[in-house]
Amino acid sequence: MLDADFFRRWMTVTAASIDRETERLTALDSAIGDADHGANMQRGFHAVTAALEKEAPDTPGAVLALAGRRLVSTVGGASGPLYGTLLRRTGKALGDAAEVEPAQFAEALRAGVEGVMALGGAAPGDKTMIDALLPAVDALGGGFAAARAAAEEGAVATTPLQARKGRASYLGERSIGHQDPGATSSALLVAALEEAADD
Repeated sequence: MLDADFFRRWMTVTAASIDRETERLTALDSAIGDADHGANMQRGFHAVTAALEKEAPDTPGAVLALAGRRLVSTVGGASGPLYGTLLRRTGKALGDAAEVEPAQFAEALRAGVEGVMALGGAAPGDKTMIDALLPAVDALGGGFAAARAAAEEGAVATTPLQARKGRASYLGERSIGHQDPGATSSALLVAALEEAADD
């Protein structure tokens, strides 16, 4: 069973991972975006961890709802609303339960990913965070390690794609050959699940 402590750890581990990878995310974004994805994500997840320390929500759904709200209010560009939607929709789908089964979480996360797809209009193969998140959700039934591997593979697989959504789509064919920064940060988020479970 997954409780509020697990979801707080997930956010804390994600924040630490984003800290380690900020420069890489910025480098990826400088090739096909505004060169601010690393800094934006770092600022957002610092705000999330600070909010969770202050408020300490006691259900998984409440942890993710708070995290999502903080990301919307602190992350610039499209990433804030997209990541915020992912976590808030996931939290809403989990409801008020004090603990959730991994299978329930997988279903809730799928609802979150569907929310992101609806908001951003992105589909698999558009070279966005969906290319990491959707394979991860599909693999989540096999455990967190399987989800992490699927997300990382999905992120790498964005490299040969031409961007069809977001800032990178303005570059047309010049977006080919660069790994998508949003898919990369999404893979970090998914990878943090496995680390949070091991703690």
